[in-house]
Amino acid sequence: MTSYLTIARDAQAEIEVRRSRFLCTLARVETEEAARAVVAGLRSEHHDARHHCSAFVLGPGGAVERSSDDGEPSGTAGAPMLEVLRGQGVSDVVAVVTRWFGGTLLGAGGLVRAYGDAVRAGLEVAGTLRRDLVRELALEVGHADAGRVESELRSRGFVVLDATYGATVSLLLGAPPDDVERLHAAVAELTSGAGLAEPVGDRWVDSMGV
Repeated sequence: MTSYLTIARDAQAEIEVRRSRFLCTLARVETEEAARAVVAGLRSEHHDARHHCSAFVLGPGGAVERSSDDGEPSGTAGAPMLEVLRGQGVSDVVAVVTRWFGGTLLGAGGLVRAYGDAVRAGLEVAGTLRRDLVRELALEVGHADAGRVESELRSRGFVVLDATYGATVSLLLGAPPDDVERLHAAVAELTSGAGLAEPVGDRWVDSMGV
């Protein structure tokens, strides 16, 4: 896997069903600890609410999934929330639906629809973006050539993640795994064969193209 979707921004959306209020909060997270911290924060902020149901999906391909009904009948809150996140194909996200009871029981089917609709409303506000796997490579160039090399690499579609200035200029470059050979060829051309981009590691970055 070289790309996946996440939310473009943290967001909130509220719906009302038979006088019960359902506030969906979506936040971008990368660990279970961060997801649970979001739930705990909302529980503290909205301590007057009866339920704080949650679902989160983490990692490329949704490697980690969790959900909680938080006192609602089993399967009526966390599971439908998680199903909406799966359906949208988003990861690295926690959804929390805070419910204030309006005095009318909704039944199992009503709860499933309400919790799912709240998350859908939140996702409409949040939007999505793509995260791409980028291979990092380090390139050392002289000060006299650094500006030209950096500008030319950018113009050819490569990402310059960082530049460190010392005795030489160290450029941290990024390229999709399938594009690394083209990057090596470009570096060889621009440095007349003197430069070598050394592999450093991989990272996920937000795409500017979505």
